Amino acid sequence: MSSLDDYKGQTPAWCPGCGNFSILKTFKDAMVEMGIEPHKFAIVSGIGQAGKFPHYVRCNTFNGLHGRTLPVATAIRLANHDMLTIAVAGDGDCYGEGGNHLMHAMRRNISVKLFVHDNQIYGLTKGQASPTSMEGMVTKNQPFGVFSEQLNPMALAVALDCSLAARGFAGDIEHLKGLIKQAVNHKGFTLVDILQPCVTFNKINTYEWYRQRVYRIEPDYDPENRAAAFNKALEWGDRIPIGIIYKNNRPTFEERIPVIKEAPLVKQPFDPKKIENTLKEFY
Repeated sequence: MSSLDDYKGQTPAWCPGCGNFSILKTFKDAMVEMGIEPHKFAIVSGIGQAGKFPHYVRCNTFNGLHGRTLPVATAIRLANHDMLTIAVAGDGDCYGEGGNHLMHAMRRNISVKLFVHDNQIYGLTKGQASPTSMEGMVTKNQPFGVFSEQLNPMALAVALDCSLAARGFAGDIEHLKGLIKQAVNHKGFTLVDILQPCVTFNKINTYEWYRQRVYRIEPDYDPENRAAAFNKALEWGDRIPIGIIYKNNRPTFEERIPVIKEAPLVKQPFDPKKIENTLKEFY
């Protein structure tokens, strides 16, 4: 049985009070409780403060390019779909640079678990607006306020029929731990958007700001009702729902590929002669 010490990575270099700390601790607690040992999962990240996440977890790790988390995670999953594959990104990394990849990962329904650290700002590059920054928000790069409409990741996920779309809050760790477990156990692509205060650069969306607004979704809510899910996803302002927004069960991308249907690619026999014959065609 694994313990928290088994998941210990490098010492985090986040700002004191950063919401990333509680996400990291909650993630490790969830993995311990589910009995998933470090060598049995891989974490892929891009660039940003959230991108440092796998440095602080002992596991299989790939730290890629800005916005390119999901292509790498997809490749890992297709090479070995026995490996639990987790992607970690920031709101800028995922919804900005990586928005196109997110859209197609949802469409394909590759069984990757995506956790987005959504602090509504670019933290690593010192505080410019991200796609989830609220309209009118003043930043170093937007002295007249943000002109663009705020991106709604949950509404986007419902519209694209994401297999599992959920929102958590870094200030409600027990609830967040439950969401992480459900995301890991769900078959299909999962998006968990985690509201995470940036104590250095975002002075609007603070812990107190969120605590005055977030509420746990009611027990009788049906996340498989897509119309109701879209209405729930559109809630933002005085009340912000956290929990499973939308869920559906449909075939995964891996299940549709005949070559890996019987066994993961990494476990299939390799015959060099087949490559030699193919190369001869180019002579």
